[in-house]
Amino acid sequence: MSFTPLTPDLVNELTGLIGAERCSITLADRDLHAQDSGFHVAHRPEMVIWPEDAQQVACVLQWASKNHVPVTPWGVGTGLEGNSIPVYGGILLSLQRMDRIIEIHADDFQVTVQPGIGHKDLNAQLVRYGLFFPPDPGANATIGGMLANNAAGIRTVKYGASKDNVLRMEVVLADGRIIHTGTRSVKQSAGYNLTQLFVGSEGTLGVITEATLKLVPVPQHMSAMIASFETVEAAIETVVAVRGSGIDVAALEFLDETNTRMLNSTGTDIPPAPTLLMEIHAAHAETLAADIVLVEEICRESGAIHFRATSDPTERAVLWHARHHGYETLRRHHPGQSIFIMDVAVPISAFPTLIAFARETIAAHNIVGYMKGHAGDGNIHIELPFADDAGYQRAKQVNGVIVLKAIALGGTCTGEHGVGIGKAAYMRAEHGEALDVMHDVKRLFDPNGILNPGKIFPPEA
Repeated sequence: MSFTPLTPDLVNELTGLIGAERCSITLADRDLHAQDSGFHVAHRPEMVIWPEDAQQVACVLQWASKNHVPVTPWGVGTGLEGNSIPVYGGILLSLQRMDRIIEIHADDFQVTVQPGIGHKDLNAQLVRYGLFFPPDPGANATIGGMLANNAAGIRTVKYGASKDNVLRMEVVLADGRIIHTGTRSVKQSAGYNLTQLFVGSEGTLGVITEATLKLVPVPQHMSAMIASFETVEAAIETVVAVRGSGIDVAALEFLDETNTRMLNSTGTDIPPAPTLLMEIHAAHAETLAADIVLVEEICRESGAIHFRATSDPTERAVLWHARHHGYETLRRHHPGQSIFIMDVAVPISAFPTLIAFARETIAAHNIVGYMKGHAGDGNIHIELPFADDAGYQRAKQVNGVIVLKAIALGGTCTGEHGVGIGKAAYMRAEHGEALDVMHDVKRLFDPNGILNPGKIFPPEA
């Protein structure tokens, strides 16, 4: 793929259009936007631009398309598959300054925001209205990044992923056109669903500059539960049983023994065994109490060796803080090493088979692996520390074997991290000829290929 390098004359021309206060070619700024939170190789952009509204984004894209310069959108860099790494240099379009709440439609349970606001920052503002935006990927990812990658998180089992919680978007196309997709009506049946086309497209079809999101009331009653088991098999079978019971769980997370032992090294009080972390939301205390009793009964019947429930907000916060910060804990646990992170998802009925296969594969390759995930929706994350190239090659081989197994089980190569760089090689195996249709769509929206090139599609596409 060939693009026009940003010569000093082109840099000056673009700076004149956007304003010097919104542009930088300093090495420090370029290095800050060269790599996300994953393990993929860094690539410096040639220029960083911080637009402040959709018109400025349109100006950049129109100019870049005309001059054949690549543009990579950037939220806050919390991605894990190289989704926002500017692999072809060019312009890094940081949306961090577009971080306003435009309007809160409290009576409609909606909010309209710019893409640069973090979801935790958004929820901190919404709490005064008794509302919140439910997708929670853990890190304070921006709304634009969450939509671009269809981020999900621990509450997907009840509230859905980002795609299920967006109604309307403003998107800037590669040629600079500003379009609006969807409406604020919850029911929509007019024309093609362009909103869902852009969700999960990782900035390869357009740049999201505004979104209207669905909100839900903050639950009146919440309880977190920990259940530990002697075997992974017992824990995973319990996941299926809890889902099949009809209990409306808000979170249903799995941690293997390597994870619980690691988290306990930081002071967390979780039994060192395969463990489920669960959360239930209810409108009435009586409903919550009845659900807790039923969940404990299911866990005990499945062989739970420990069960604890708490409705104390502080205890719940400590528990989920440990779960959300597991990656940082893992890095401290393996100083000087990199972490190969993968995620796949399968139908819930195939989850036990996938977990058993993953354990066997990790053991067969004689490497250390940490498994955790959103078990309630069949999504597993596997983290593989490595210290050198040989370790990286083993981790990469394990990743490939498990990804292909997930696809064979009727699942996907990525449940929520997105394709980015790391999963592009498996898109043909998952989608077959449909990948060619995706490429046709890409060419229609971005004929010059300037939007986040090198992502989603394997090189041969």
